[in-house]
Amino acid sequence: MRAKSLTLVAASSVLLAPTTLPAPAPTEPPRPRQAPAPVTRGADAGPVRAADLLAMVRHCRPVSRGRYRLDAGTPATVPVCGLRGAVFWKADMDIDCDGRPTARCNHRTDPHFSPGAAYTQSNGHRLNAERLPYIVLPAASRIWDHRAHGVGGGSVAAVVYRGRVQYAVVGDIGPRGIIGEASYATARRLGIPADPSTGGVGSGVTYIVFKHSRIDAIEDHAAAVATGERLARRLLDGRTAQESGETARESGETARESEGTAQGSGAAARESDGTAQGSGETARER
Repeated sequence: MRAKSLTLVAASSVLLAPTTLPAPAPTEPPRPRQAPAPVTRGADAGPVRAADLLAMVRHCRPVSRGRYRLDAGTPATVPVCGLRGAVFWKADMDIDCDGRPTARCNHRTDPHFSPGAAYTQSNGHRLNAERLPYIVLPAASRIWDHRAHGVGGGSVAAVVYRGRVQYAVVGDIGPRGIIGEASYATARRLGIPADPSTGGVGSGVTYIVFKHSRIDAIEDHAAAVATGERLARRLLDGRTAQESGETARESGETARESEGTAQGSGAAARESDGTAQGSGETARER
């Protein structure tokens, strides 16, 4: 009996056991990995690039009455152009060594050397062309009078050449009909051969001079750099705002044109509806 009872119990257990496996626990689908948010830089992050400055001076709005020569005896081909807050020209670069005699700027190294530039330091000493980045303006004339545009001694300029930007000051005045000259230090910092007799470059230099930007201590290059960066950024921001305004106006005009088209379509639909009603009335009269 005992053996039979155990057998029956075992058989009952088999009959009572579930015949299907339990369903697996639901699993959540894998979540897609989100790409990291792009890192954005503020409008004033980092120094102003040469490409940004050159983009602003693609087109010339002449403010000079005529054009300048690059060198004596060459055709007059270079106008002075205007921007909101600046003037600019595209020219060559001749080397100016005038001012305090130094090892690289003197009568021996430069046959056209002059011991005095048009402007002096705040302490009355002569400028050092070997160390101070400065540019040369053409003397005021019927072609162009720089003074009428808020430009003169100590004005800050951005000089651009082959992807480099060098901030400088207006430090000297040159001949009335010739443009495109800068100090030994300006050329050297831009990677242009700076020897006053054999150096310089024949083209590809852009000079941007900021209006009403005079540095009191003309020899303070750090102040010129800080002022130049700030004014260059202001030019870029103004250009961006202007382009945004133009885009907004174009979008508004497109919207108005679309609205006019929609109104025209509605009028055409009403005319079609009126034609259909007229046809129905005609059919009833028949």
